[in-house]
Amino acid sequence: MSDETGRITKLEEMVAHQAKTIDELSDQLAEQWKVVEQMRTKLDRLTERFLSLEEQSLEAPAITRPPHY
Repeated sequence: MSDETGRITKLEEMVAHQAKTIDELSDQLAEQWKVVEQMRTKLDRLTERFLSLEEQSLEAPAITRPPHY
C-alpha cells in the first residue's frame, strides 16, 4: 500500500466516522426537540391554569373582620 493510498483510506475512515457521528447527533437533536415541544405544551397548560385560578381568586369576596371583633 502506497503512502498516498494509506492517506486516502485514513481520510475515508474519518469521513465515515464523522458521518455516523452527525447522524447520531441529528437523532439526539430530534429527540430533544420532541421533549422541548412537550415541555412547551405543558407550560402553556400550566400558564392557562394559573391565570384561571388567579382570576377566580380576584372574584373572591373581600375578607371581613370576624363577628367577635
